[in-house]
Amino acid sequence: MGDSRILLRQLAVLALAGAALSGCEKAVEVQAPPRSTTKAVIPREYSTIDAPIVVPLADIQAALERAAPKVLWTINQREEKCVPAQRVLKGKILGVKLFGAKGLKVTPDLGCQIVGRAVRGSIALTGKGKTLQMTMPVSAVVQVRNVGGIIKHETATGAVAVRANVRLGMRPDWTPTAKLDISYNWTNPPGIDLLGRRITFIEQADARLAGVVAGLEKSLPRELAKLNIRPQVAQVWRSGFATILLNRDKPPAWMRITPQKLGLTGYRADKRTVTLGVAAQLLTETFIGPRPADPRPTPLPPAATGLKQHGLVFSSAVIADYAQLEPVILRALQKRAARGITLKDVGPVDAVFDKVTVYGTDGGRVAVGVDLTATVKGKPGTKTRATAWLTGKLYNEPNSRTVRVRDLAISADTSRKVVNIAIRLFTEPSLVGTIEDALVEDFSREYDRVIAAARKAIAERRQGDVTVTATITNVQSGQIEATGEGLVLPVKAFGEATIRYAAKR
Repeated sequence: MGDSRILLRQLAVLALAGAALSGCEKAVEVQAPPRSTTKAVIPREYSTIDAPIVVPLADIQAALERAAPKVLWTINQREEKCVPAQRVLKGKILGVKLFGAKGLKVTPDLGCQIVGRAVRGSIALTGKGKTLQMTMPVSAVVQVRNVGGIIKHETATGAVAVRANVRLGMRPDWTPTAKLDISYNWTNPPGIDLLGRRITFIEQADARLAGVVAGLEKSLPRELAKLNIRPQVAQVWRSGFATILLNRDKPPAWMRITPQKLGLTGYRADKRTVTLGVAAQLLTETFIGPRPADPRPTPLPPAATGLKQHGLVFSSAVIADYAQLEPVILRALQKRAARGITLKDVGPVDAVFDKVTVYGTDGGRVAVGVDLTATVKGKPGTKTRATAWLTGKLYNEPNSRTVRVRDLAISADTSRKVVNIAIRLFTEPSLVGTIEDALVEDFSREYDRVIAAARKAIAERRQGDVTVTATITNVQSGQIEATGEGLVLPVKAFGEATIRYAAKR
């Protein structure tokens, strides 16, 4: 019984050996590297862009006209010493003092009634850069009545050119403010010659002009509020919430814009308009794949301070499907096989490459699987099928769209003395080099297509009375990443953008 068992085992061994000698094909299973499930992560960016509100200079001039009364001030007051008493000065005649310490009063103090008013002419407003200058001509008529019962009345006229630098501002609730720095000079000071004396009324006029300025600073903001600046700003704010299709396919890409802050940065004027510089801070997010949820508009926030215009910034990505690399690598391996492959300590090997699989694996590396059949020439019994797996790290130079692989190596144990011939092939440097060369990928075409689509998408968008225009002035590409979605080349775009309100008149 024992002898028969030994005989059976010997027959089995001989059968297996015979099968090997007759060229029986052996399949070798090698565990594939794990597939990466990471998605392309595109950074969120913040942009601060221009959102000017243009106001016709004529509208501000009209607000000044409404704010300034036609009659600036009136005078109707009694003066007890309209003409002070006239005296003969003290002196000495032949050593005798005359007229006392103050001299002799020849005429008494003469009282009078002063009646008058000042009216303004048309206001002129000019603008240049950060300066708004108002010019307001003022004419005054002053009448002196019943001078000591001697003079019935005398009339004086005067003229003054009032100039003011107008400084515009904005409260947190988006209501405009205005400060006036007044300067003026009397081209014709109002005055009268009475009984040989010159009586002027500049002091009284100046006191009333100060009151006019104070009143104007209070009433002008109310008139400026009628320009409806706040509703315009609110509409600009609402229009900023948007989702823009950057690229329709390969891959689909969307940019979601969510306004964060809005603030006044100043103003500039020219001959016809005043442009209020409003800066909008925006959060820009890019999504690859399906359209993201639209941003939810929020109420207009209080006017922010300290915003500066830094321009439009957004990140995107160029994504390449691993499948487009597979036929390139397969053709390169087949060409290499046609030239013949010789393994050290083995000899010439016939290799048939059937399939290549590429995907992202752990650690941001790329996995390359090669299905092949390998046979040592002249030894049919060595024919073996296997899938060899290699992993490597993709890289590119800064701002380069050309991608290469480094540290490409087989992911199987090749330290054993007896290693499958198919696996051993990938310890041959020239064969690994063939795959490395095939993995040199130029993303320029995909890159140019994605950027061109983005330029077109953001060029101009109109929403009601608001138009958004943007241009891309500079683009930077980042470091290539091997993700579960494909090869991702990050892109950061810089540009200029304007959100402009232009109501139909």
